[in-house]
Amino acid sequence: MFIKRPGTGELCGASQDRTGRVEWPLAPPRTLMSDTDSWLERYEKNHSNVGNPLVYWAAVPMVVVGMVGLLWTLPIPEEFRRISPLLNWGSAFLMATAIYYFIISLSLAIGMLPFLLGLASLQVWLTASDYPALGVAIGLLVAGVVGLLLGRRKSGGLLAVLQDLQLMMIGPAWLLSIIYRRFGIPY
Repeated sequence: MFIKRPGTGELCGASQDRTGRVEWPLAPPRTLMSDTDSWLERYEKNHSNVGNPLVYWAAVPMVVVGMVGLLWTLPIPEEFRRISPLLNWGSAFLMATAIYYFIISLSLAIGMLPFLLGLASLQVWLTASDYPALGVAIGLLVAGVVGLLLGRRKSGGLLAVLQDLQLMMIGPAWLLSIIYRRFGIPY
């Protein structure tokens, strides 16, 4: 028989013994996709009134590139250098981000890998170039925040931008999820 599960209201198969006591089956395992959907829905809800979507689409990656650039330029412990010349706070952040994407959604993680690898390649190139890596990172971060302010002018202003910075790595995944939806790719 189907009974509404207490607390959730969902219908599920349950059995009743002779005394009338209901025996509930094991709850289905909670999937990480539902967590992904809730993160993306929350982010989308907060961004439903973006004033200028084109500015916003440019600003989100600029903030991410600028923030990773800042992390890339931070001083690193000697142990990092012994492990790999490419290991620093920025590359560690990108590795943790990749792992996070794989935990929340395999298809989003696969889609984000070119972005993350491109971001790491850009930082490696910038570090080896004559350009001041710290100055470029700060410039991109400031330009990105200004873009977020312009894009979010109608919907919360500075407070909304601070929330965007808090959810910095959900932003690129959210942008990718929009592309996935347009092409019917499940995530």
